[in-house]
Amino acid sequence: MGDELTSYERWGRLDGKKVLVRVDFNVPVELREGRWHVTDDFRIRSALPLFEDLLARGATVVACTHFGRPKGRVVEEFRVEPIRERLATLCADVTLMENLRFNPGEEANDPAFGASLVQGFDYYVNEAFSASHRAHASIMIPPTLVPSAVGPNFRREVEVMRGIIDSPARPFVAIVGGAKIGDKLGIVKVLADRADSVIVGGGMAYTFEFAQGRTIGSSLFDASYVAQCTELLSRDNVLIPTDTRGLRDGSPIGPGAGDDPVLDFGANVPDGCEGFDIGPETVERFIAAISPAATILWNGPMGLFEDDRFARGTEAVARAVAASSAFSVVGGGDSAAALKKFGLSESVGFVSTGGGASLELVEFGDLPGLRALRESPFS
Repeated sequence: MGDELTSYERWGRLDGKKVLVRVDFNVPVELREGRWHVTDDFRIRSALPLFEDLLARGATVVACTHFGRPKGRVVEEFRVEPIRERLATLCADVTLMENLRFNPGEEANDPAFGASLVQGFDYYVNEAFSASHRAHASIMIPPTLVPSAVGPNFRREVEVMRGIIDSPARPFVAIVGGAKIGDKLGIVKVLADRADSVIVGGGMAYTFEFAQGRTIGSSLFDASYVAQCTELLSRDNVLIPTDTRGLRDGSPIGPGAGDDPVLDFGANVPDGCEGFDIGPETVERFIAAISPAATILWNGPMGLFEDDRFARGTEAVARAVAASSAFSVVGGGDSAAALKKFGLSESVGFVSTGGGASLELVEFGDLPGLRALRESPFS
């Protein structure tokens, strides 16, 4: 990215100046003893170096974030108070605005709402890489109104993702999982052109298996993507599961769901059953494909890893990535959560804060938030 985007460091001393920082503090919380508490503060801690540097330069720093999906109205459970409390323990001198998505103007990219955010501010910094694939008001409007810059984490995310696509050390192995094939098929196409191997797992894999002529029972499936899956399967570098683990229909699933017997289906899931994880043969095939890699990109779990009965596939892939000598980049969201669950967060090269943004950057080479910063009249 080079000097394509303005760095806040060019502003020098900021004594008496107010800086608005767009962050993505859409973090998991849980209710304990009648109060909401942050359970994973990775994204909050990631912003601390920027906050501390701005404060050291003399600035007054205010952060803003979305949280959950309140759909343009005030919803009590989506107030940012638990995030504000956690931020106060980590960096007490930064103020956090209330949830941006309480205002319908945020997701509508309303210019008036965007202008209201930077009223009274001298500068704006976008440190919300993981939200910058959304053309929302807090992302798009401030750069048109005040001097704006990219945050250091945002810059690093872009540099890593562009580097891994433009000039990866080879063999380059990409691992794509998750539930919805519609969210990931575009990136599988791009990666099939650029990577030496593309491993496909998770719920999205069952549409590929159907396209291959196998039975998938009640497993996740989207008929509208069968033709595209068939085309991708004609390439020799796209690997899909060869066996599946799951349950009979109607069995409870999820964390602590129960102890209904797990079934190994082999290549075909029978009627009345549903797959939730890759099988033991697939685990070995995927590990063998990962082991020689010099570059690894992983985004998305191999199964319903939140249910311990179906965590084996995701854990095996996570451990193979962690054990590899390759430069490994792990997309945010579920992949980062899986690393944390298995105690492997410190064993990979780079953990992105944004899953969707990472994939969109790889697929399209740009993000709305990047364009807004590049096109700022103050750049």
